[in-house]
Amino acid sequence: MSLRLSWLSFFTLVFALVWAGYGFTQESVRTPAPAAHSPFPDLYEASIAELQEGLQKGLFTSVDLVKAYFARIDEVNLQGPTLRAVIEKNPSALTQAAQLDRERKLSGPRSALHGIPILLKDNIATLHSEGMNTTAGSFALLGSVVPRDAHVAAKLRAAGAILLGKANLSEWANFRGNVPSGFSGRGGQASSPYVPLGDPSGSSSGSGIGAAIGLAAAALGSETDGSIVSPSSVNNLVGIKPTVGLTSRDGVVPISEHQDTVGPMARSVADAATILSIIAGRDPRDNFTLAQPLVVPDYTKALNVHALRGARLGVPRKFVALLDDVRVAAFNASLATLRRLGATVVDPADFPDSEELLASNNETVVLSTDFKVDVERYIAGLVEVPTGVKTLADLIAFNIAHADEELVPPFWTDQSQFIASENTTVDQAFFDALAADKDLGQTRGIDGALRAFKLDALLLPTDIASSPAAIAGFPIVTVPLGFLPADTPLSPAQPTRESGPNMPFGLSFLGTAFSEFELISFAFAYEQATHTRLKVRAFPAAIPKTQLADIVGK
Repeated sequence: MSLRLSWLSFFTLVFALVWAGYGFTQESVRTPAPAAHSPFPDLYEASIAELQEGLQKGLFTSVDLVKAYFARIDEVNLQGPTLRAVIEKNPSALTQAAQLDRERKLSGPRSALHGIPILLKDNIATLHSEGMNTTAGSFALLGSVVPRDAHVAAKLRAAGAILLGKANLSEWANFRGNVPSGFSGRGGQASSPYVPLGDPSGSSSGSGIGAAIGLAAAALGSETDGSIVSPSSVNNLVGIKPTVGLTSRDGVVPISEHQDTVGPMARSVADAATILSIIAGRDPRDNFTLAQPLVVPDYTKALNVHALRGARLGVPRKFVALLDDVRVAAFNASLATLRRLGATVVDPADFPDSEELLASNNETVVLSTDFKVDVERYIAGLVEVPTGVKTLADLIAFNIAHADEELVPPFWTDQSQFIASENTTVDQAFFDALAADKDLGQTRGIDGALRAFKLDALLLPTDIASSPAAIAGFPIVTVPLGFLPADTPLSPAQPTRESGPNMPFGLSFLGTAFSEFELISFAFAYEQATHTRLKVRAFPAAIPKTQLADIVGK
């Protein structure tokens, strides 16, 4: 077995023996934040605005920030709780930080993200010359040379952000097969910072973990169906899944051109809005972006605590009924909060085609067919691929030939989705499924409910919010809603736990195409009235101890 993945054979046994030693108790998750006497922001919770203020005042530099975040990653990524959130740190980050510090002194900051370290999911391309790989977590793409930054990465870089590293993910954005969320061949099995060995969800697993506990200021994820909002929910974060076409997918390892989108995962609505304002916009290399409004809104102008006054929000109650009592109770309580903040909540406000939405298999047809075409197009656009893979059939064969790294027993052996996708063709059944999805998701789905009940947005628990918006290509904003009770039993680790004490879950705001501004405003008003994220912290060993005070001047 390869040394690079020999840890996998012992993962479950080792963690089962040592998790209790990390100081996890049902009460200890409510650990108070560090004392407020420090002149530096607490990196567990620090906002982009707080970091920018400290940089402007000269309390610390971007070099200090990078050093601090690198140290925090080292504490918990491959040692301690071994969260495996980050696959690679950027070897050029310190050099970039020093250049941005000098630029700040000479001419001031470029943007609100100047000198701010951001993690990127490892399916978002970054310049090969700076020393990071882009692999979707797979050894099949290790060493591949991308032609340029992904468009969203280039926009971050142009705004002065520091691309801190590549976050772990469910390999191939969870499109290889029936494999636990958060596993990739290169990154190993990621796990939750809230429940030892907890399911971190996916596919933007490492982005969620890293943002949740301050391994970076924030992170980028990608979503086809749930891959931003679900790990944001489970990791107690704000996540924005943009309308397909608001952010470019150029340079992002794909699943489906019809559903893929890239968005921010952050500790606050304000931080997510700040990042979205930077990465949104047209890109001639992604023709879906040409459908967006000519001017990208400044989403930070949506941060209005009174935004819910007069808003009409609807509840697709038939979907809510699919969930457990704890999440339903928390969701119902949030409706009272929204009403108190001035919203009219129409309940029920079901999708006109609820039963068809729940029963439809069209999405499977679309994604399986798209993936084969789109991933081969992505690989063809690479400058160099040392492994020689060119097609989906090559990827399947690579995994078989490198099973000790990719198809590792007992939990990570499957590539059935790859095989199903390889057996597809672009035929009439595909085009019929695509048209049916548009009808189900848009016309008789989200837009149908919005029109029928004269609504500004829809509300759902995040656990069941993603699919209608996924097939429609419409946006979602998720915010923290609640936590499983402190006496929730720990479910078995196989290899991760489906549930456990204080596992977070979220509330989603859904809308029509390019309604992000309104959704952000509603989410912000709710967030500011509840501050749910602050009510429970990660388990103690998952909280890195390094702070700026340990770095500055040392």
